[in-house]
Amino acid sequence: MNNKPALINYCIYDYPVGQLLLAGNCDGLQHIQFECNISIEDNWKLDVKSFASVMAQLDEYFAKKRQRFDVKLNPQGTQFQKNVWNKLEQIKFGKTKYYAEIAQEINNPKAARAIGMANNKNPIPIIIPCHRVIGKNGDLTGFASGLDIKQQLLELEGLINVNLCLPL
Repeated sequence: MNNKPALINYCIYDYPVGQLLLAGNCDGLQHIQFECNISIEDNWKLDVKSFASVMAQLDEYFAKKRQRFDVKLNPQGTQFQKNVWNKLEQIKFGKTKYYAEIAQEINNPKAARAIGMANNKNPIPIIIPCHRVIGKNGDLTGFASGLDIKQQLLELEGLINVNLCLPL
């Protein structure tokens, strides 16, 4: 019996304010990590070609020419996390939702904190747009890679007044 982990391909993508690590395999994209969180595992292999389509779509997104991604995804997590991530994918570009709204949508109205934890564990930010989830009072709460990056993504999507740092 072979317990060796499956090979994961990865590449580093330069985006407007830093670098992103993209990682996955033939089953789909499994990770996007911002520069502050990049960690490459021993079984990962550098392979830029595998991510050409993802990088092209990210280029379009950062150039404000793309609002939806067409990328095969394979996020790893619990069934609850995957249910939350599926709901996050449905939040349209230029829109935000509250944690409590997502809890209602998954028929678990008291799960706002659990939604926040699943949001925090999202392995594919930007494409699974966890940055579009904000606190009920409009605060830019919780983002695993830092609120400054969350703010930059929301600014890119026209959701924040850049000078006041408040949701529009």
